[in-house]
Amino acid sequence: MRPHTTIRGRIHYTSNKPERLGHERGREHFCITKHQDGRRTLRAHAEIDDEPNVLRDVTLTMDKNWITRDAYVRLSVGDTTFGSSWFRFTDTYAECEGLLNETDRISERIEYDQPSPLFGTHPIQGDAMHLHAVDISNGPCVKIFEKFLMSSLDHRGATGPSLVWHDAGMRVEFIGEETITVGAGTFEALHFCYGERASGRQGAADGEHPPYEIWVTADDEYILLKAFCEGYMMTHYELMELEISESE
Repeated sequence: MRPHTTIRGRIHYTSNKPERLGHERGREHFCITKHQDGRRTLRAHAEIDDEPNVLRDVTLTMDKNWITRDAYVRLSVGDTTFGSSWFRFTDTYAECEGLLNETDRISERIEYDQPSPLFGTHPIQGDAMHLHAVDISNGPCVKIFEKFLMSSLDHRGATGPSLVWHDAGMRVEFIGEETITVGAGTFEALHFCYGERASGRQGAADGEHPPYEIWVTADDEYILLKAFCEGYMMTHYELMELEISESE
């Protein structure tokens, strides 16, 4: 008997810049374990080839309410180990134990009144799963996240990993339901956007992330189907492979 469901996938990273249109710039392999009590564990290995190249390994567990309860992040930048850190989240505090630059030991604790609504660790599949926090029951809407915790504020997640607040506010828009076709097949999808659509903001000068459009499966699993960033990033992400092994 297998009491859990396993979801495996592969995401292709490409560039939308005119001089590099369609050029492969990275990849992500992920595996999600969904338990019968609603817990989910994401394991994601992401590679960004653009120099300095980034390698990131993330293991992150959410409870039945999609609140992150523990995580592990290991980061390499430019083929050099930047750090490895373990995180734990209770209802009243978060803690981190890590080693940065192979020599700097860190021990952090942040107290709060309620758990962070999400914990950003930068896998694209992780970005997709965070969208579960948006209530779409009444159709298209906008949700503002006032603050939440991340392992890095860098747009590529290429610093840390440590506990940091994103307290500048984040706008997420639910646009609607669509049917889309990607490398892995044709799916019923939910379309969202992180940031303000077609805002024209580059996201570099003011430190904001450029608008980030994203489509996920409409089956309550929130599997990344495709996404793209505008502004100075001009990146594209697409699900190329998907395998689901149901519980028995």
